[in-house]
Amino acid sequence: MKKSLDGIITGSVFVIFLLLLNACAPDDEYRQQSHRDFLKEHRFNIGQQTLLFRDTLRQRPLKTEIWYPARDTSGGNASAEYPFKLPPVSFNARPVEGRFPLIILSHGTGGNRFSQMWLAAELAGEGFVVATVDHWGNTHDNKIPESFIKIWERPADVSYLLNRLPGESLLGRYIDTSAIGVAGFSLGGYTALALAGAEIDYGQLRLFSKTDEGQIEFNVPELGDISSLLNEDFIRKAGREGLHLKDNRIKAFFVMAPALGQGFTEMRQMAAVDRPVFIIGAVADERTPVQTNAYYYHQLITGSRYAEIDAPAGHYVFMNEARAFLKRQAPRVFKDAPGVNRMEIHKKVARQALGFFNKYLKQVGER
Repeated sequence: MKKSLDGIITGSVFVIFLLLLNACAPDDEYRQQSHRDFLKEHRFNIGQQTLLFRDTLRQRPLKTEIWYPARDTSGGNASAEYPFKLPPVSFNARPVEGRFPLIILSHGTGGNRFSQMWLAAELAGEGFVVATVDHWGNTHDNKIPESFIKIWERPADVSYLLNRLPGESLLGRYIDTSAIGVAGFSLGGYTALALAGAEIDYGQLRLFSKTDEGQIEFNVPELGDISSLLNEDFIRKAGREGLHLKDNRIKAFFVMAPALGQGFTEMRQMAAVDRPVFIIGAVADERTPVQTNAYYYHQLITGSRYAEIDAPAGHYVFMNEARAFLKRQAPRVFKDAPGVNRMEIHKKVARQALGFFNKYLKQVGER
């Protein structure tokens, strides 16, 4: 195998860590799509690279995955190694000559950089460079309790990547630095909004953690209830480090099932949000209910666009579509309610994301 499966299986709050040595179960009838068939419906094939950065100021490693437009498919089909139903990608494929808009994609609590690979692939196939980063200490295989509440580290991760990626020797010259967007799921949705200028009230967040809904969001597998970490020391630290996270280099924000809506009580907390925002929620979201999260954010952010996925699709519908054996082993995250077609929902959401980013991020295209 060209790439280990360690670190690929992802989730949000209730992730089950699975060590899968073989991505094909005997009873899984899924047939991996070919590069040729993918290209019939997309502008480009997809290349993939893994980059390792380290923010020495914050002492944070930032393992980053990049998907980008390519025509070279000599690297084979890496998606066959994953336990998900995904378009074909080729590791280290030669990029298409041109400068393309950049999208940074932020995963949810306890997920990782592969969690929304379905969206990354669709964007790359239509002419975007997409970068996803493991938020250190807040991934499924690297759980540090303090990192789950130091939510300001996540927007800082994205801003650090924006400092480094344009100068990256292999892919930097393919990035149009005038056309940068961010997408995020769950806590990654909050991350995107913080980068847009949303200013969370950490005192309200502490009060929220004591509510029934807050107890759900702050109860983490293998860590338990981490709401006790939201103490006075946390509030003081958050006041010093956790405000003013807006990054003016980012031109558009696509937000899926955002979390922590109850950390916002006044429209003035959104006063700095002056770029286009598209928010999408799931009506049956059991983790981040739309009335206190997605739709609530929409009400607070003047000019934002809003869409909903009909019931019975829930929070995890924004995760990759799993193959049969993974659905059996991790049904909470990967098995949907009867009548829900996760792949069709992904296609719809991808169209919405593409329409949004194409409108606000001018594509320079091929040279």
